[in-house]
Amino acid sequence: MASSGFIQIPRRLPLLLTQEGVLLPGSTMRTSVDTPGNMELVRSRLLRGTSLKSTIIGVIPNTSDPATDTEELPALHRIGTAALAVQVVGSNWPKPHFTLLVTGLCRFQVAEILTERPYPIAVVEQLDRLEQLSSKAEFKEALGDLSEQFYKYAMQLVDMLDNSVPAVAKLKRLLNNLPRELLPDVLTSIIRTTNEEKLQILDAVSLEERFKVTIPLLLRQIEGLKLLQKTRNPKLDEDKRVVAIRPLRKIGGIGGKQFSLENTEDEEEDSDDIILLEKKIKSSNMPEQALKVCVKEIKRLKKMPQSMPEYALTRNYLELMSELPWSKSTTDRLDIRAARILLDNDHYAMAKLKKRVLEYLAVRQLKNNLKGPILCFVGPPGVGKTSVGRSIAKTLGREFHRIALGGVCDQSDIRGHRRTYVGSMPGRIINGLKIVGVNNPVFLLDEVDKLGKSLQGDPAAALLEVLDPEQNHSFTDHYLNVPFDLSQVLFIATANTTATVPAALLDRMEVLEVPGYSQEEKIEIAHRHLISKQLAQHGLTPEQIQIPQETTLEIITRYTREAGVRSLERKFGAVCRAVAVKVAEGQHREPKTGTSYEVGAEEPKATFPEDPKSGAIAADLALPPEMPILIDRHALKDILGPPMYEVEVFERLSQPGVAIGLAWTPLGGEIMFVEASRMDGEGQLTLTGQLGDVMKESAHLAISWLRSNAKKYQLTNASGSFDLLDNTDIHLHFPAGAVTKDGPSAGVAIVTCLASLFSGRLVSSDVAMTGEITLRGLVLPVGGIKDKVLAAHRAGLKRVIIPKRNDKDLEEIPLNVRRDLSFVLADSLDDVLNAAFAGGFLIKTPPELLNSKL
Repeated sequence: MASSGFIQIPRRLPLLLTQEGVLLPGSTMRTSVDTPGNMELVRSRLLRGTSLKSTIIGVIPNTSDPATDTEELPALHRIGTAALAVQVVGSNWPKPHFTLLVTGLCRFQVAEILTERPYPIAVVEQLDRLEQLSSKAEFKEALGDLSEQFYKYAMQLVDMLDNSVPAVAKLKRLLNNLPRELLPDVLTSIIRTTNEEKLQILDAVSLEERFKVTIPLLLRQIEGLKLLQKTRNPKLDEDKRVVAIRPLRKIGGIGGKQFSLENTEDEEEDSDDIILLEKKIKSSNMPEQALKVCVKEIKRLKKMPQSMPEYALTRNYLELMSELPWSKSTTDRLDIRAARILLDNDHYAMAKLKKRVLEYLAVRQLKNNLKGPILCFVGPPGVGKTSVGRSIAKTLGREFHRIALGGVCDQSDIRGHRRTYVGSMPGRIINGLKIVGVNNPVFLLDEVDKLGKSLQGDPAAALLEVLDPEQNHSFTDHYLNVPFDLSQVLFIATANTTATVPAALLDRMEVLEVPGYSQEEKIEIAHRHLISKQLAQHGLTPEQIQIPQETTLEIITRYTREAGVRSLERKFGAVCRAVAVKVAEGQHREPKTGTSYEVGAEEPKATFPEDPKSGAIAADLALPPEMPILIDRHALKDILGPPMYEVEVFERLSQPGVAIGLAWTPLGGEIMFVEASRMDGEGQLTLTGQLGDVMKESAHLAISWLRSNAKKYQLTNASGSFDLLDNTDIHLHFPAGAVTKDGPSAGVAIVTCLASLFSGRLVSSDVAMTGEITLRGLVLPVGGIKDKVLAAHRAGLKRVIIPKRNDKDLEEIPLNVRRDLSFVLADSLDDVLNAAFAGGFLIKTPPELLNSKL
């Protein structure tokens, strides 16, 4: 340890290289640490150190150009300042760094560099001898006049300042109490000086030289204050507070004396930022109403102290207002032919959606100020609703922004918070406009049917103004509190079902149904988009793997049963992963000769010929050309396992009392079996299978209609009575009991199932049916016909019974599906029964009715 007076510093010091300023003994400086060497010094010494010695470091100004820094240690300044680390603050934004608060103790000179990595450590020699020299006779003789002159100028400088400012009063007390030999360093750190002038003070090791260099700086500062006082406005009494000195956040550490000054530099920089912000607001072309609010807030901001919490809130508000795209917009690409080609390339099928987008483009071309429509794509998951929205934005040449609404239960997410709340922020609509930077983007409101409600309000109700073309030209966010024009935004909402969307919100949107895909459409989508996408994601090429259409059809029919293509894409991903393993193995192990290389096939042993000269195996001469791995049915079973879905229609309809209905779910259409059995009992009807109230009512309607028409159809119970519930219990079951089922569409299937049970006849195994029934035997129309028909087509059925009034929905069904199926349009339950049974369900007239007619 080197000792001198009151301060002792270690002989070995870790060195902190600073770019931001020069630290002098007796002053305090805040510096940012972000270079690797300095970061490691902070982590190893300051954060892990436990003693006071570990917090003393050497601070050396880095005079090299930071842009030309290399990994090598730069040339060090020969003199530095030993400093005490008072505070360490870490942050990860915008990049990991530390902020150090260090207090200078004394000068040192670098004698030898011991290590350079991970941070430099040097042997140092202490230069300052800080005994109380001012009390010694030799100090008074050598520097008495010089120090008195310096003290006189320093007091003159302080007297020119306003003594009512606490920082100035502290500075005056400090000048009276500090030893004279410490004043040059302290005053230099306060007055306005450049880093080069501070380096001169740091290099002035002798006290005489230090006083001589500092006195001209004091005189320059005094002259500057005199000039300021001459030119100031006499009306402004606050001018004395405009102190032309560099403030210190904290000065001291010597003799236990500390003081602080106000940071006027930061205030000046902040005032410059406010001027720039004001210019930015005036150049943003915002409406007059918004501009008036911003001008008023800027006036308040200029008068507001930075320490007030409202200062940051007001400034954030003004920055948001200046960044919003009040008048910035993109120009639509109005080439109808190019748009049609782009949509066809991105998405197969979806004719209705593409037609609507092209209509919008055509009208936009004819009338440039068309308001943005509000479209709602409704369909099962995986059919491409979200990706169509992205394609529409690309077609129009607009910015795209997606807002996920699933699970949102706070109306402030839409409308924003009022600025009176802590942590207030704008809603997702305004924030999205700020992100995209234009006022006519394509906004995709994803999963609008999954909005929730809570004590914080109803976000679906908050969307009413956003999604109303007649109102959203003056949408008012609570945070902005001024209207913003949303009429040029093209809003696209997506939902799986309209049942959970409030009626008022649904009324504001143009609903476009996006049904599931047929098998042929899925095959086209797979070979146009999905397979190539999965090959690229798994690093494979078409020369390494081939998936024929027969294999794709096998995956669609026996491994997936969905309306969309998400599960299909996952199956292709599983196939690609299995092939990737084979390809990776083939790069390290030679492939077998003369064999076809199929996944899952047993690999025969290869026979390599011997080299006639050396007798060695010439493996490199016997390699076959690279062959693509063909995915056939056997390889598919080896990769994906046994098929998940088998054709079970014929097995289930092998006895009376079973019929096939068609159901619609948010995931697409499905076939649904209805089973019935009868037993001796007291005439009770039992229903199982997680049924809703509407489906239970359909079952009661069905049994009531059959009982009233039992004689007409010659339906009897086990004892031969036309009273079907006489001493008979009936049990109706809908398999997949864990799945909740509801809706009127199963009415005709229940009637057919019970008619089969009581007549003892089998329902045709290739027919499915849907429709609502009435107590008089009429068949009423239902929804979701396309999804239901596609489900019947996926299941391999041949005939579908639908209500006659649903014949208009057949136009939406793809032509190839209509060719594979035959449709029976039923107006009454008589039509349904005649079509559901082979040879028809003949009506047998009872004898008493026959006699009455005669």
